[in-house]
Parts: sequence; structure tokens; C-alpha cells
Amino acid sequence: MSDTTGRPGQPGGEHVGQDLHGSRFERTDLQDSTFRAVDLRGSSFEKVHLTDATVRFSELRRVVMRGVELEDVDITGELLNVTVNGVDVVPLVEAELDRRDPARPKMRPTDPDGFREAWDVVEHLWEGTVERARTLPPEQLHASVGGEWSFVETLRHLAFATDAWVGRGVLGDPAPWHPLDLPWDDMPTTPGVPCDRQARPTLDEALELRLGRMATVREVVDRIDEHGLDRMTTPVDAPGWPPPGRSFQVRDCLLVVLNEEYHHRLFAERDLAALAASSDAP
Repeated sequence: MSDTTGRPGQPGGEHVGQDLHGSRFERTDLQDSTFRAVDLRGSSFEKVHLTDATVRFSELRRVVMRGVELEDVDITGELLNVTVNGVDVVPLVEAELDRRDPARPKMRPTDPDGFREAWDVVEHLWEGTVERARTLPPEQLHASVGGEWSFVETLRHLAFATDAWVGRGVLGDPAPWHPLDLPWDDMPTTPGVPCDRQARPTLDEALELRLGRMATVREVVDRIDEHGLDRMTTPVDAPGWPPPGRSFQVRDCLLVVLNEEYHHRLFAERDLAALAASSDAP
């Protein structure tokens, strides 16, 4: 299929579910278009304006850019083998992030004492973040900043992450879910796994769930030993996340939780600061 007129991509058009494999777009105005769950593997972009574009939850593996201009670009995500002008920038970025935040390297523990220390840090940091959240009006804790989860939704998502990787993964409960658990937005609908984006629990209701799940992690890391970290989990058969029938090393399950805890707290602090600033604005 080939189209140089731009008809498939006319502004405002709806093309949900269409197969446009191999289409060609030239001299086409696609400003303000939305691409969601679109497969662009192997595509070529030449003389394309991507100014003010937003890319979220997308994969950019083996992407080659030549002769591009990157100015005022903000990238947040997982970086691996990212070469800029012949230099792998990932080790430089990682070293700088570790330098800025001494807590960050602690989220990569290798032994039982390291996992216990990491969870000490998580508990301490989140205490401060929750206290900061309590200074805002309750309705702002349900507000989204830049399309991201609200503060309460973040707490609900972390409860889900703990249920998934500790309750289900490490402890083997096939269905540890709470009705307020919140998976990531694009998780396929899974029988038995709640995903209620319309729920509006109070901060204290969300914290009751959250603190209970944090206590579970505390129990696990307090009693873990080297053998326990190396142990492979017993696969579960029920639908859910992680996927049924798969086994993981316990240390990897705990590292997932630490990664979620660390980064979502940073996101929460960023958004709380924005909400506070908007409240203070005249």
C-alpha cells in the first residue's frame, strides 16, 4: 500500500484498527495527531518535525538518528547502550544520578543486609513524602500533573507492585490483590486483577493498604538470607502478574519492588512540588 496524498493521516481522522502496513506519507500535515498502540517498527523518518512531541510508554530499541538536532529534550526512562556522538552516555548518566542522590545506589543491594538497609531508606524517604502530601488540600492528592498518576493513585500502584512481586512472586499467593490495587495503565484486562481508575479513596484509606503491604516487605527482608535471595520462586497457575507458570529469583523480585519504590517517590515529589506551586500562585 502506498499513499503520498496524506489521506490516511488527515488531521482529525480516525483510523482505529486499520492495517496501513507499508504506507508512505510525504508532504502530509499530521500535526497534533495521536498514535496509540501503533506498530512503527522498521519505519523511516526523514525531514520530520517532532517539535513539542510527547513519547510515553514506548520502545525505542536499535533506533538510529543521523543529522538530528536535539535541543531542550527531556528523556526519562530506562537507558542501555545509548550512544551520542560516539559516546555511550549511560554510564555517565548513571554516575551523575548516583552522585546527586546517595540513596540511589542503595537500591541495588547484593546481600541480605543490603536489602534490609535499602528498605530502611525506602521507609524513611516515604515518611517524608507522605508528610509533604498531607500539607496539600485532599482534593489535590487526586489531581494529575502532566497526565501522570495522582499521589493517591501512586500509592495504589505501589500496593499492586508489592502484591505482584512479593505477595504473588515471593510468597506464592496466586491472588493477593486488594480492590484498590492499581496496575499500570496498559496492563491487559486480567481476570481477578482489579483496575479501578475511578476509585477515589481518601489518603488515609490508601495509606492503610500501602502501609500493610510495606510491612509485608519488611517481614520478608528482615528474615531473608543469602540462600533465600538466590531461591527461585514457585510458579503460580492463576491469572495475574507476574505471568502464570514463570519462576523468578527472589532477589530479582525484591529489586523490582525497590526500583518501583524509588522512582515513583521521585515522581511523587516532583508532582507534589508542582501542585504546591500552583496552590501558591496568585
